[in-house]
Amino acid sequence: MAYYIAKRLLAAIPVLFGLTIIVFLIMAMIPGDPATAILGSYATPENVAKLNRDLGLDKTLFEQYVIWIGNLIHGDLGRSYTLNRPVLDEVLERFSATLILSGTSLVLCSVLGLLAGIISAVRQYGWADKAITLIVLIGISTPSFWLGLLLILIFAVNLKLFPASGMYAIYGGGDLADLIHHLTLPALTLSIVATGVIARLTRTAMLEVLRQDYIRTARAKGLSESKVIYKHAFKAALVNVVPVIGIQAGFVIGGAVYIETVFQWPGIGSMLVTAISTRDLLLVQGGVLIVASAYVLFNLLADVVQTILDPRLR
Repeated sequence: MAYYIAKRLLAAIPVLFGLTIIVFLIMAMIPGDPATAILGSYATPENVAKLNRDLGLDKTLFEQYVIWIGNLIHGDLGRSYTLNRPVLDEVLERFSATLILSGTSLVLCSVLGLLAGIISAVRQYGWADKAITLIVLIGISTPSFWLGLLLILIFAVNLKLFPASGMYAIYGGGDLADLIHHLTLPALTLSIVATGVIARLTRTAMLEVLRQDYIRTARAKGLSESKVIYKHAFKAALVNVVPVIGIQAGFVIGGAVYIETVFQWPGIGSMLVTAISTRDLLLVQGGVLIVASAYVLFNLLADVVQTILDPRLR
């Protein structure tokens, strides 16, 4: 297992290296001059030229990339132009908020998706299966940002049950109960699509397992239906569902970008939107790199769990 994990970590290095090149080139191709955006009304040709020299933007793209990747190897992501603070400090501070939101959403979509998939498979073609399928299709087809606005309108504006924005109350609060109160709507919004995907694939995996001979043998031995479903069938089906959960973890983190914007959640998504609008290149590159690294680690964790669950892979 240690050899497998080490091999997967080594395989992730060229992926992350290629990602740095893509992120750097995309940011370089964005129209506009960072120095002009930073200086604003003070953007005279002399000031722009001086700031470009100070920031190293007067060098060629290759030279800029070599400098950036060299600093990155030493753990230095640079300094934000607009915030005037180290990029790594800002990204880690914001990423903690994103991790709370995406982690809660991942737990929600995993639990709800697995339960819905099991019920749908066990009650195949029944009213429960049809109802779950309808709800899942509606959830998958609904844009998350529109659903977030709808939930704000219903539960925050009309019913006044949950706050519409923020991570904590402006006055008072700040405890776990206040965090959960603010977290409910964005976490629910972010988990809807992933829940539908996990539910559909869990249903397919469960139906395939329930048709196997050893399931008929377990029933013939007199085991209760609950033991057959949860001890035998679910464990076997989970092997095929775990990689999907790992992939959905990446989509949940990526989806946090616009969900955080809708709910004004102070995470890395809202930070990236602001950084892109202000042309803060180093902040965008650092934020995207951290998110991509988390995505790679989530997939690695999913592969390790799958290997533990399935002896055939070992």
